[in-house]
Amino acid sequence: MSTPSEAQHQKVREAQQILKELGLPKAQQSTRTALVLLAMFGLEPEEPWSAVRSNALGITECMDWMADHYPLVKKGRTDPTRYKPNSRESIRRKSVQQLISAGALIANSDMPDRTVNDQNNRYEPTAIALEALATFGTPRWEVELQRFHDEYGILRERWDAERESHRVPVALPGDEEDITLSPGKHSELIRAVVESFRTEFTPGAAVVYLGDTGDKWIVKKEDYLRQLGVTVDAHGKMPDVVLHYADRDWLVLVEAVTSHGPVDGKRVDELKALFKDAKPGLVLVTAFPDKATFRRFARDIAWETEVWIAENKTHMVHFNGERFLGPYS
Repeated sequence: MSTPSEAQHQKVREAQQILKELGLPKAQQSTRTALVLLAMFGLEPEEPWSAVRSNALGITECMDWMADHYPLVKKGRTDPTRYKPNSRESIRRKSVQQLISAGALIANSDMPDRTVNDQNNRYEPTAIALEALATFGTPRWEVELQRFHDEYGILRERWDAERESHRVPVALPGDEEDITLSPGKHSELIRAVVESFRTEFTPGAAVVYLGDTGDKWIVKKEDYLRQLGVTVDAHGKMPDVVLHYADRDWLVLVEAVTSHGPVDGKRVDELKALFKDAKPGLVLVTAFPDKATFRRFARDIAWETEVWIAENKTHMVHFNGERFLGPYS
């Protein structure tokens, strides 16, 4: 029977101690986060901490590395332990993001404005964390740890400023205060929906809901929506943009598609269920940045919905039905 080596367990315990001293919450001092730390710093069980190195990995690559080098660390396991594919999001949100917040990792040093769902996302140690962790277990550790905490405060301010500079500004209608969205092509398409589609096809429409990849929502007029018979379900997947076109009493539900999620038959059913009590008629629209992206999803688009392509902003594609750009009973 195979058993975890003492070296594996020892490295995980040491990694957990580092997480504690870096100041991560107790929930992130877990075996999983310790393994993520070891993976990103490329430290194998038999190696000393002085051997840490930058090991830029995506989430799936990180999971594979953990399974290859620390396969038996879970108590009672006698077979290689691999985190299941559906664990990717938990590892990203509950381990990797926490390590980024702590200053131990940085995301996409080559392209900071990648969106959170970009398949090319990579995470790697910060230079200051590498220098500090290389001294763990030596008399220098306390000095380097304090230097890490002192300097990270300055780094965090700089990184926050850099992230803010990449945010996508969106001009809302009327005298509403303008907003910014998380960096990326998806946010740029949402901006085009608000600033171009709304002006061209639903002039004067109110933006009553607007989602963001970085936040669950960034515009949510709950009282306005409630008057229209709509209650925002925290557990339901809202469309990216909801416009109320009062002139014709339409609720225009727009999905902005850069990599996934067009209004197909399944999504039509979901949206109709989500807005089943809405008083205005529903108009379902899929927005694409360009024709190339539209062609990838054309066969999935549901009948009796609309398509808008940002690079041809004055035109729409109408998928059958007896009316153009209108609700269906």
